[in-house]
Amino acid sequence: MRLGLHIPDFTWTGGPSDLRKRLAEVALLGEQAGFDRISVMDHVWQIGPLGPPEHEMLEAYTTLGYLAGKTERVKLLTVVTAVVYRDPGLLAKSVTALDVLSGGRAMFGIGAAWNEDEARGLGLFFPSTVERFERLEEALEICLQMWSEDDGPYEGKHYHLARTLNSPQSLTRPHPPILIGGAGERKTLRLVARYADACNIFDSPELAHKLDVLREHCSREGRDYSEIEKTVQTRFDLGEHGERVEETIEHLHELAEMGIQVAHGMLVDAGSLRPLELMAERIIPAVADL
Repeated sequence: MRLGLHIPDFTWTGGPSDLRKRLAEVALLGEQAGFDRISVMDHVWQIGPLGPPEHEMLEAYTTLGYLAGKTERVKLLTVVTAVVYRDPGLLAKSVTALDVLSGGRAMFGIGAAWNEDEARGLGLFFPSTVERFERLEEALEICLQMWSEDDGPYEGKHYHLARTLNSPQSLTRPHPPILIGGAGERKTLRLVARYADACNIFDSPELAHKLDVLREHCSREGRDYSEIEKTVQTRFDLGEHGERVEETIEHLHELAEMGIQVAHGMLVDAGSLRPLELMAERIIPAVADL
Protein backbone atom coordinates (compact mmCIF):
# COMPACT_ATOMS: atom_id res chain seq x y z
CA MET A 1 0.00 0.00 0.00
CA ARG A 2 1.13 3.51 -0.82
CA LEU A 3 0.31 6.54 1.31
CA GLY A 4 -0.49 10.09 0.30
CA LEU A 5 0.00 13.24 2.36
CA HIS A 6 -2.86 15.74 2.18
CA ILE A 7 -2.10 19.28 3.38
CA PRO A 8 -5.41 21.09 3.97
CA ASP A 9 -4.42 23.38 6.85
CA PHE A 10 -1.91 26.24 6.69
CA THR A 11 -2.67 27.87 10.04
CA TRP A 12 0.65 27.08 11.65
CA THR A 13 2.86 28.59 14.32
CA GLY A 14 4.72 31.56 12.88
CA GLY A 15 1.85 32.81 10.71
CA PRO A 16 1.96 33.78 7.04
CA SER A 17 5.54 35.12 7.17
CA ASP A 18 6.85 31.64 8.05
CA LEU A 19 4.34 29.67 6.00
CA ARG A 20 6.46 29.04 2.92
CA LYS A 21 9.36 27.77 5.00
CA ARG A 22 7.19 25.42 7.06
CA LEU A 23 5.30 24.19 4.00
CA ALA A 24 8.60 23.33 2.31
CA GLU A 25 9.74 21.48 5.44
CA VAL A 26 6.51 19.48 5.60
CA ALA A 27 6.71 18.57 1.91
CA LEU A 28 10.38 17.60 2.04
CA LEU A 29 9.94 15.49 5.16
CA GLY A 30 6.89 13.87 3.57
CA GLU A 31 8.90 12.98 0.48
CA GLN A 32 11.79 11.67 2.56
CA ALA A 33 9.37 9.66 4.70
CA GLY A 34 8.22 7.74 1.64
CA PHE A 35 4.82 9.27 0.84
CA ASP A 36 3.83 8.52 -2.75
CA ARG A 37 2.01 11.82 -3.34
CA ILE A 38 1.22 15.19 -1.80
CA SER A 39 -2.02 17.05 -2.32
CA VAL A 40 -3.74 20.29 -1.35
CA MET A 41 -7.40 21.27 -1.38
CA ASP A 42 -8.91 23.46 -4.08
CA HIS A 43 -10.58 25.86 -1.66
CA VAL A 44 -10.20 29.59 -1.22
CA TRP A 45 -11.51 29.62 2.36
CA GLN A 46 -10.86 27.08 5.08
CA ILE A 47 -13.64 24.49 5.39
CA GLY A 48 -15.76 23.82 8.46
CA PRO A 49 -14.32 20.52 9.73
CA LEU A 50 -10.82 22.06 9.86
CA GLY A 51 -11.46 25.57 11.10
CA PRO A 52 -13.27 28.85 10.46
CA PRO A 53 -13.21 30.36 6.96
CA GLU A 54 -10.89 33.11 8.18
CA HIS A 55 -8.00 30.67 8.67
CA GLU A 56 -5.17 30.72 6.13
CA MET A 57 -5.86 29.04 2.78
CA LEU A 58 -3.50 29.05 -0.20
CA GLU A 59 -4.62 28.90 -3.83
CA ALA A 60 -4.13 25.35 -5.01
CA TYR A 61 -2.17 25.51 -8.25
CA THR A 62 0.18 28.26 -7.07
CA THR A 63 0.91 26.06 -4.05
CA LEU A 64 1.50 22.95 -6.16
CA GLY A 65 3.88 24.91 -8.38
CA TYR A 66 5.83 25.91 -5.27
CA LEU A 67 5.91 22.31 -4.08
CA ALA A 68 7.10 21.17 -7.52
CA GLY A 69 10.18 23.32 -7.03
CA LYS A 70 10.82 21.98 -3.53
CA THR A 71 10.41 18.24 -4.17
CA GLU A 72 11.86 15.71 -6.60
CA ARG A 73 9.86 12.49 -6.42
CA VAL A 74 6.32 12.76 -5.04
CA LYS A 75 3.30 13.08 -7.30
CA LEU A 76 1.41 16.38 -6.91
CA LEU A 77 -2.33 17.00 -7.14
CA THR A 78 -5.42 18.67 -5.80
CA VAL A 79 -7.97 16.66 -3.86
CA VAL A 80 -9.82 17.84 -5.73
CA THR A 81 -10.13 20.70 -8.24
CA ALA A 82 -13.54 22.40 -8.21
CA VAL A 83 -14.51 22.13 -11.86
CA VAL A 84 -16.43 25.41 -12.02
CA TYR A 85 -13.67 27.56 -10.50
CA ARG A 86 -11.62 27.49 -13.74
CA ASP A 87 -12.58 27.10 -17.37
CA PRO A 88 -11.44 23.68 -18.63
CA GLY A 89 -9.03 25.01 -21.26
CA LEU A 90 -7.12 27.00 -18.66
CA LEU A 91 -7.34 24.13 -16.19
CA ALA A 92 -5.73 21.74 -18.69
CA LYS A 93 -2.96 24.30 -19.17
CA SER A 94 -2.43 24.59 -15.40
CA VAL A 95 -2.14 20.84 -14.92
CA THR A 96 0.11 20.55 -17.97
CA ALA A 97 2.40 23.29 -16.68
CA LEU A 98 2.60 21.52 -13.32
CA ASP A 99 3.46 18.26 -15.07
CA VAL A 100 6.19 19.84 -17.21
CA LEU A 101 7.76 21.86 -14.40
CA SER A 102 7.66 18.95 -11.94
CA GLY A 103 9.26 16.54 -14.40
CA GLY A 104 6.10 14.52 -15.03
CA ARG A 105 4.72 14.28 -11.49
CA ALA A 106 1.28 15.89 -11.88
CA MET A 107 -2.01 14.13 -11.28
CA PHE A 108 -5.33 15.65 -12.27
CA GLY A 109 -7.71 15.57 -9.32
CA ILE A 110 -11.15 16.92 -10.12
CA GLY A 111 -14.71 16.96 -8.79
CA ALA A 112 -18.02 18.76 -9.14
CA ALA A 113 -17.39 21.35 -6.34
CA TRP A 114 -19.58 21.80 -3.28
CA ASN A 115 -18.64 24.89 -1.25
CA GLU A 116 -21.23 27.44 -2.25
CA ASP A 117 -20.34 29.85 0.58
CA GLU A 118 -16.78 30.45 -0.58
CA ALA A 119 -17.86 30.62 -4.21
CA ARG A 120 -20.52 33.24 -3.51
CA GLY A 121 -18.14 35.03 -1.17
CA LEU A 122 -15.48 35.58 -3.83
CA GLY A 123 -17.86 35.79 -6.77
CA LEU A 124 -16.87 32.45 -8.30
CA PHE A 125 -19.19 30.72 -10.71
CA PHE A 126 -21.39 28.20 -8.90
CA PRO A 127 -24.38 26.83 -10.86
CA SER A 128 -26.82 24.12 -9.82
CA THR A 129 -25.71 20.61 -8.92
CA VAL A 130 -27.06 19.25 -12.20
CA GLU A 131 -25.13 21.82 -14.22
CA ARG A 132 -21.93 21.31 -12.23
CA PHE A 133 -21.97 17.61 -13.08
CA GLU A 134 -22.67 18.37 -16.74
CA ARG A 135 -19.72 20.73 -16.73
CA LEU A 136 -17.57 18.14 -14.98
CA GLU A 137 -18.12 15.64 -17.77
CA GLU A 138 -17.47 18.23 -20.46
CA ALA A 139 -14.31 19.38 -18.65
CA LEU A 140 -13.03 15.79 -18.62
CA GLU A 141 -13.68 15.50 -22.35
CA ILE A 142 -11.94 18.81 -23.04
CA CYS A 143 -8.87 17.97 -20.98
CA LEU A 144 -8.54 14.57 -22.63
CA GLN A 145 -8.81 16.20 -26.05
CA MET A 146 -6.19 18.81 -25.13
CA TRP A 147 -3.83 16.04 -24.03
CA SER A 148 -4.34 14.20 -27.31
CA GLU A 149 -3.15 14.93 -30.85
CA ASP A 150 -6.52 16.49 -31.67
CA ASP A 151 -6.31 20.30 -31.42
CA GLY A 152 -9.61 20.84 -33.17
CA PRO A 153 -12.66 22.61 -31.74
CA TYR A 154 -14.83 21.35 -28.92
CA GLU A 155 -18.56 22.03 -28.89
CA GLY A 156 -20.47 21.09 -25.77
CA LYS A 157 -23.58 22.26 -24.02
CA HIS A 158 -21.66 24.59 -21.70
CA TYR A 159 -18.17 24.97 -23.19
CA HIS A 160 -17.17 26.03 -26.69
CA LEU A 161 -13.48 25.97 -27.61
CA ALA A 162 -12.40 27.08 -31.08
CA ARG A 163 -9.05 25.28 -30.92
CA THR A 164 -7.84 22.90 -28.20
CA LEU A 165 -4.14 23.63 -28.72
CA ASN A 166 -1.95 22.62 -25.78
CA SER A 167 1.74 23.40 -26.18
CA PRO A 168 3.90 22.21 -24.56
CA GLN A 169 2.20 18.90 -24.05
CA SER A 170 2.31 17.08 -20.74
CA LEU A 171 5.37 14.95 -20.10
CA THR A 172 3.14 12.21 -18.71
CA ARG A 173 1.61 10.38 -21.65
CA PRO A 174 -1.03 9.88 -22.73
CA HIS A 175 -1.99 12.37 -20.00
CA PRO A 176 -1.55 13.06 -16.28
CA PRO A 177 -3.52 10.45 -14.32
CA ILE A 178 -7.12 11.54 -13.78
CA LEU A 179 -8.47 11.15 -10.26
CA ILE A 180 -12.15 11.91 -9.64
CA GLY A 181 -13.08 12.66 -6.06
CA GLY A 182 -16.39 11.75 -4.49
CA ALA A 183 -18.65 8.76 -4.02
CA GLY A 184 -22.01 9.73 -5.46
CA GLU A 185 -23.46 6.48 -6.73
CA ARG A 186 -25.43 7.73 -9.74
CA LYS A 187 -23.11 10.36 -11.21
CA THR A 188 -19.64 10.53 -9.67
CA LEU A 189 -18.80 6.84 -9.70
CA ARG A 190 -20.22 6.52 -13.21
CA LEU A 191 -17.80 9.24 -14.35
CA VAL A 192 -14.96 7.42 -12.59
CA ALA A 193 -15.77 4.28 -14.55
CA ARG A 194 -15.98 6.21 -17.82
CA TYR A 195 -13.02 8.60 -17.56
CA ALA A 196 -10.78 8.18 -14.51
CA ASP A 197 -7.53 6.44 -13.76
CA ALA A 198 -8.23 6.67 -10.02
CA CYS A 199 -11.10 7.22 -7.62
CA ASN A 200 -10.96 8.98 -4.27
CA ILE A 201 -13.61 7.89 -1.77
CA PHE A 202 -14.01 8.89 1.85
CA ASP A 203 -12.89 6.40 4.47
CA SER A 204 -16.27 5.49 5.96
CA PRO A 205 -18.39 2.43 6.84
CA GLU A 206 -19.89 2.68 3.34
CA LEU A 207 -16.55 2.27 1.59
CA ALA A 208 -17.00 -1.39 0.63
CA HIS A 209 -20.46 -0.66 -0.77
CA LYS A 210 -19.12 2.29 -2.80
CA LEU A 211 -16.47 0.05 -4.33
CA ASP A 212 -19.17 -2.44 -5.28
CA VAL A 213 -21.12 0.35 -6.97
CA LEU A 214 -18.01 1.38 -8.88
CA ARG A 215 -17.52 -2.22 -9.97
CA GLU A 216 -21.10 -2.25 -11.31
CA HIS A 217 -20.54 0.98 -13.25
CA CYS A 218 -17.36 -0.46 -14.73
CA SER A 219 -19.30 -3.49 -15.91
CA ARG A 220 -21.92 -1.28 -17.59
CA GLU A 221 -19.24 0.94 -19.18
CA GLY A 222 -17.18 -2.01 -20.41
CA ARG A 223 -14.29 -0.91 -18.20
CA ASP A 224 -11.89 -3.20 -16.39
CA TYR A 225 -12.41 -2.44 -12.68
CA SER A 226 -8.81 -3.41 -11.94
CA GLU A 227 -7.52 -0.59 -14.17
CA ILE A 228 -8.80 2.04 -11.73
CA GLU A 229 -6.55 2.90 -8.80
CA LYS A 230 -8.59 2.75 -5.58
CA THR A 231 -7.67 5.59 -3.23
CA VAL A 232 -9.34 6.51 0.02
CA GLN A 233 -9.44 9.90 1.69
CA THR A 234 -8.63 9.37 5.34
CA ARG A 235 -7.11 11.01 8.42
CA PHE A 236 -3.87 10.00 10.07
CA ASP A 237 -4.05 10.74 13.79
CA LEU A 238 -1.10 9.07 15.46
CA GLY A 239 -1.76 10.60 18.88
CA GLU A 240 0.22 13.24 20.71
CA HIS A 241 2.94 10.75 21.63
CA GLY A 242 2.38 8.14 18.93
CA GLU A 243 -0.04 6.11 21.02
CA ARG A 244 -2.28 5.41 18.01
CA VAL A 245 0.42 4.15 15.66
CA GLU A 246 -0.57 0.46 15.95
CA GLU A 247 -4.24 1.33 15.58
CA THR A 248 -3.39 3.24 12.40
CA ILE A 249 -1.42 0.32 10.98
CA GLU A 250 -4.28 -2.06 11.76
CA HIS A 251 -6.75 0.16 9.95
CA LEU A 252 -4.50 0.40 6.91
CA HIS A 253 -4.41 -3.41 6.82
CA GLU A 254 -8.23 -3.38 6.80
CA LEU A 255 -8.29 -0.91 3.91
CA ALA A 256 -5.81 -2.99 1.93
CA GLU A 257 -7.97 -6.07 2.40
CA MET A 258 -10.85 -4.14 0.80
CA GLY A 259 -8.72 -3.42 -2.24
CA ILE A 260 -7.56 0.09 -1.40
CA GLN A 261 -4.20 0.78 -3.03
CA VAL A 262 -3.52 4.31 -1.75
CA ALA A 263 -4.52 5.70 1.64
CA HIS A 264 -4.38 9.43 1.21
CA GLY A 265 -5.04 11.79 4.04
CA MET A 266 -4.44 14.64 6.39
CA LEU A 267 -1.76 14.04 9.02
CA VAL A 268 -2.86 15.61 12.30
CA ASP A 269 -0.36 18.20 13.54
CA ALA A 270 1.88 17.76 10.50
CA GLY A 271 3.14 21.31 10.95
CA SER A 272 4.98 20.25 14.11
CA LEU A 273 6.94 17.77 11.93
CA ARG A 274 7.09 15.00 14.57
CA PRO A 275 4.12 13.07 13.07
CA LEU A 276 6.01 12.97 9.75
CA GLU A 277 8.92 11.35 11.54
CA LEU A 278 6.59 8.74 13.02
CA MET A 279 5.14 8.01 9.58
CA ALA A 280 8.65 7.45 8.25
CA GLU A 281 9.82 5.34 11.18
CA ARG A 282 6.81 3.17 11.84
CA ILE A 283 3.80 3.51 9.54
CA ILE A 284 5.12 3.55 5.97
CA PRO A 285 7.53 0.59 6.43
CA ALA A 286 4.77 -1.42 8.11
CA VAL A 287 2.36 -1.16 5.19
CA ALA A 288 4.77 -1.07 2.23
CA ASP A 289 4.16 -4.72 1.32
CA LEU A 290 0.37 -4.73 1.66
